[in-house]
Amino acid sequence: MDGGDIAWLITATAMVMLMTPALGLFYGGMVRSKNVISTITLCYLAYALVSVQWVIIGYTLAFGGDQAGLIGGFEYLGLQSLNLVDLGFVAFQMVFAGLTIAIVVSAMVERIKLSSFLIFALLWTTLVYDPIAHWVWGGGWLAKLGALDFAGGTVVHISSGFSALALALVIGRRSNLKGVITEPHNVPMTLLGGALLWFGWFGFNAGSALQANEIALNAFLVTNTSAASGALAWMFVSWLKGRPGSLGMISGAIAGLVAITPAAGYVDVLSSIAIGSIAGIGCYFAMLLRTKLGIDESLDAWGIHGIGGLWGSIATGIFARINSEGLILGNYSQLYAQIIGALSGAIYAFVVTFILAKLISALIGLRVDETEEYIGLNIAQHGEMAYSR
Repeated sequence: MDGGDIAWLITATAMVMLMTPALGLFYGGMVRSKNVISTITLCYLAYALVSVQWVIIGYTLAFGGDQAGLIGGFEYLGLQSLNLVDLGFVAFQMVFAGLTIAIVVSAMVERIKLSSFLIFALLWTTLVYDPIAHWVWGGGWLAKLGALDFAGGTVVHISSGFSALALALVIGRRSNLKGVITEPHNVPMTLLGGALLWFGWFGFNAGSALQANEIALNAFLVTNTSAASGALAWMFVSWLKGRPGSLGMISGAIAGLVAITPAAGYVDVLSSIAIGSIAGIGCYFAMLLRTKLGIDESLDAWGIHGIGGLWGSIATGIFARINSEGLILGNYSQLYAQIIGALSGAIYAFVVTFILAKLISALIGLRVDETEEYIGLNIAQHGEMAYSR
C-alpha cells in the first residue's frame, strides 16, 4: 500500500468507528427516556469489548489460515507474525466487528442485564461473527464457492439481523407494554444518529476497496444513491397508509445502505437505484410483519439489517457487472452462490444465537427483574438520569 492508500484506510476506519456511537444515538432516540443511557452505553460497550477481543483472538479466527473452510488458525493470536502495515487492515476489520454486535442491541433494549450482555457479546462475536467473516473474507468455504460480499451484507447485516430475531424470541417482550407509551422519546436524536450512520457508511463501503482507487469512487456513489432511493421508497409506501414520518424516511435510508453494502464494489449507479428502492419497500413490509406477529425485536434490526442484507446479497448476484458478472449478464452461478451464502449466514447466525441466548438465560438470566424494568435501566443498571427535571 502506498501512502495515499494508507491515509484513506485510516480515514475510512475512523468513519466506521463513528458509526457505533451513531448507532447508539439512532437507537437511543427510539427508546423511552428512562432507558436512553442504557441503550447508548450498550453500543459503546460492544465496541470496547470487541476492540480487545479482536486483537487477542478475533482477527486470527477470521483471517488466520483456513481450517477446513470453517475458521481461521491461531497464527495471528495476539496479532503475532503481522507486519506493521497489516495493522491498518486489522483496525479496519475491528471496527466492522464492533459495529455488528452493536446492531444486535436492537433486540434487547430496555430489558437486558448488563452482565448478561457482556457475556453474550463476547461469545457471539467469537462464535458467530468471526466464523462467518472467515467463510466470506478469510478464504473459507463461501469464498471458495464464489460468494461476493464487498463490505458486509452477509458478514455484518444478515448475521446481526437474524441474530437479533433469535435473541428477541428468547428474551421475550418487554413487560407491561399494554397501555404504556412506547413512542420514541427523542426523534431528532434518532435523525442525527441516522445522518451520522449515512456519513460513516461512505467509509464502510468505499473503504472496503482498501485502496484510494476507482472501485472506491464507485462504491461511494452507489452507496449514496441507494440510501437516497431507500429513503424515498419507504417514505412513499408508508405515505399510502398515513402521513410520511421522518423515522420512516431515515429507516428507509438505512435499509438502502444495508442493501448496497454487499454490492457496492460490483454494481453501477442505475442498479443501486433499484437495489435501494426495493430495500426500502421490502424492509417496510418486514417491519409490519414483525409487528403483526407480535415479536418485540424492538428497533427492527431484523427488518432492516436482516432483510435488507438478504436482499442486497441476492441483488449482488443479479446486478453485478464490475469485476464480476451477475444474472443480468447471464451468469446464473453467481446468483446461486449469493443465495447459498445469504441463507447459510442467516441460518447459522439464527441457530447459534438462539442456543447462546438460551444457555445464558438458563445459567444467569438474560433479563432484569420487573421492578428494574419498570424503573428503567438508566437508574437500575447505571445509577444515572438522562435528563434533569
